[in-house]
Amino acid sequence: MAANMIPFDFHRRTEVEMRARADELLAEMQQRRSCRFFNDEHVSREIIEKVIEIGHTAPSGANRKPWRFVAVSDPKLKREIRIAAEAEEHISYTQRMPPQWLEALEPIGTDEHKPFLEIAPWLVILFRIDWEFVDGEKYKNYYPVESTGLAAGMFLMACHQVGLATLTHTPSPMNFLRDLLGRPANEKPFLLVPVGYPSKDCTVPDLLKKPLTAALQWDAEENP
Repeated sequence: MAANMIPFDFHRRTEVEMRARADELLAEMQQRRSCRFFNDEHVSREIIEKVIEIGHTAPSGANRKPWRFVAVSDPKLKREIRIAAEAEEHISYTQRMPPQWLEALEPIGTDEHKPFLEIAPWLVILFRIDWEFVDGEKYKNYYPVESTGLAAGMFLMACHQVGLATLTHTPSPMNFLRDLLGRPANEKPFLLVPVGYPSKDCTVPDLLKKPLTAALQWDAEENP
């Protein structure tokens, strides 16, 4: 059955306006960094709900929205998540990761210890949903990985835009998150994001980022 179609409420901007907004947004997002040193300052539930709602506006295959955001602020549950995550990370750092991977992580200075999982006021865990039951019938979701990745990106951008620091944390495997959070078998942990404010003594690696020229190709006939 075809969806009810409505007019596209689109506000067109001038070239000058677009350039100004693009420059402003680029300057803002170039300041975004992964934060591993948080303080425990309170962040309201209303703000967390709003940035999640922004992430939830992401496009998705067949408009299925194949994701679940779980927001955690309970200290006991955050403690349990940290213990389980560090157990997996210990195995990864000592057994799973090949030397090349460990070498790549060395400039960032990460290890199995993840105190930020307890200190950050919020942990937002994003699950992807490959299939689900609707009225008792099993339905496959389309492009769940790509769709959930889009929701994650929009959520991270929203956090930065409102003034919150984040970290994309992926302890692997992450099935312990599904167990601790009581999620069903059809939901797969995708990303664990501590959210809050950086500590006063927070530092980030001074890393050389890949230039745009290494990530962008223009068509041979393009003349920007």
